[in-house]
Amino acid sequence: MENTNEMTLEMDSRSCNEGLARITVAAFATQLNPTLEEVADIKTAVSEAITNCIVHAYEKETEKIRIDCTICGRELTVAVTDHGRGIENVEKAMEPMFTTKPEQDRSGMGFAFMEAFMDMLEVESEPGKGTVVRMKKKIGTGSQVFE
Repeated sequence: MENTNEMTLEMDSRSCNEGLARITVAAFATQLNPTLEEVADIKTAVSEAITNCIVHAYEKETEKIRIDCTICGRELTVAVTDHGRGIENVEKAMEPMFTTKPEQDRSGMGFAFMEAFMDMLEVESEPGKGTVVRMKKKIGTGSQVFE
């Protein structure tokens, strides 16, 4: 049986918490002894997912964002969940350069960055009910520590 470990973080959908999310998930991943590049990839993907919740799911409302992290063997899974507006057309939303907020100078590259920096990206959404962004990354062959 492979070693596993789990972590959950729930926070308000405020811009000031984006850094907390990045650092918390990166700290959790350090038990896999990732390279600096792997840590940077994870932090960028988490940042994009959290920013999507703040900007798109809840707009100007302050609600909860939940991050669930699991380590199984050498694989980190991160699930970012909101209970906001949801996404009408996930396939369209995942197209590079697509944005519903061009007036805010949004680049429309959030999902593209998540997909590029992680090994797997899955988006489940239902309009009016929220979105779950699930990402996975296999971490190199450093030594694994569980305590």
